[in-house]
Amino acid sequence: MDVPASPGIGPVLAKFSNVTRIAVLRGGGLGDLMYLYPALHAVKNAYPAAAITLLGTPIHAALAAATEGPVDAVEMLPVARGVHDGPRNGERFGDDAEDLAAQEVFFESMRSREFDVAFQMHGGGRFSNPFLLRLGARHTVGTRTKDAEPLERNLDYVYYQNEPDRWLEVAGLAGAPSIISPPLRPRPEHQQNMAGIRDPQRTSLVVVHPGATDPRRRWPASYFAEAAAGLAREGAQVLIVGDHTEKALAQEVAEVAVRQLPEGDRNAVRSMAGELDLGDLAALLSEATVMLASDSGPRHLAQALGTPTVGIFWVGNVLNAGPRGRGLHRVRMSWVTECPRCGADVTQVGWTAPHCGHDDTLIEGIAVADVVQDVLDLTATSLLLRGK
Repeated sequence: MDVPASPGIGPVLAKFSNVTRIAVLRGGGLGDLMYLYPALHAVKNAYPAAAITLLGTPIHAALAAATEGPVDAVEMLPVARGVHDGPRNGERFGDDAEDLAAQEVFFESMRSREFDVAFQMHGGGRFSNPFLLRLGARHTVGTRTKDAEPLERNLDYVYYQNEPDRWLEVAGLAGAPSIISPPLRPRPEHQQNMAGIRDPQRTSLVVVHPGATDPRRRWPASYFAEAAAGLAREGAQVLIVGDHTEKALAQEVAEVAVRQLPEGDRNAVRSMAGELDLGDLAALLSEATVMLASDSGPRHLAQALGTPTVGIFWVGNVLNAGPRGRGLHRVRMSWVTECPRCGADVTQVGWTAPHCGHDDTLIEGIAVADVVQDVLDLTATSLLLRGK
């Protein structure tokens, strides 16, 4: 079925001819990939006969395997400066550590694929554009800062831009107009795993993710606990999620919330952090009435699945990562522009200014009562849409 197209976020140039193999470069985590999905759908719609290979990371492969979407295959990126950091002996290591032998093997393999179009959708291009050019694709498209190597078709990289819109602009440069992206769908086996997760005695299911990669984007655990307790008192079942590194945080939120509840409501709140693979998380989020989270990958995943979300954001992150609509998504926003500890200007981000070295949260000033009310408002909307 044809998907309706719009003129595009930016210019929509002529399509490339005879395209059957497309590569898309994107490192990073779950949220980094979720930014791309509207553009990936647009590219797939414009080139329906082409196979899209994502050059990404293990979590990208896990998401593609667990959901029905526009990605046909995922190839693991080698460790490469500014493109993909990777583990070595159980540790993380930085931009200046590279695996050159693995890169050579990777590029030889990718050149043999003879990609027709390669998209650079990973930052401003200082490192990612030279990396992309080594794939040997017939056509190259992507973003570019002034000092980055040019591709065949380039979009100027300006840091403060909505990320999904940025990549829709890149898709437009390859002749792919914006479309109404269909929601992601968990595969049936994951939906089956989550069957029966709902407590029929509770009026709604709220999934809470208290984590975030950058500590400055984290709402305090005590605030999440207070919100969880307030929602449970209103009849919600509250499940707290996170990966294995967030188990202690999620358990803290659950335990503090339970202590605030009367005996009859205490079973309504529990942690599932570390218990779910990515496919099961997607299935759980698709079942949720509302998701409550700081700016994080799981919140972006919930949005892509069509689940209403309440997000707690720092203002700069809203510009880059905030949802566009407010009918299904609410944003609570902190307007802090200076580091709470040293006063450094935190709006100068990316490569333009070094991190001041402090990880104090920038979103502590957002009130719990306002967040709870947003969740309750969206609960009413979500239940109405689901016919409940």
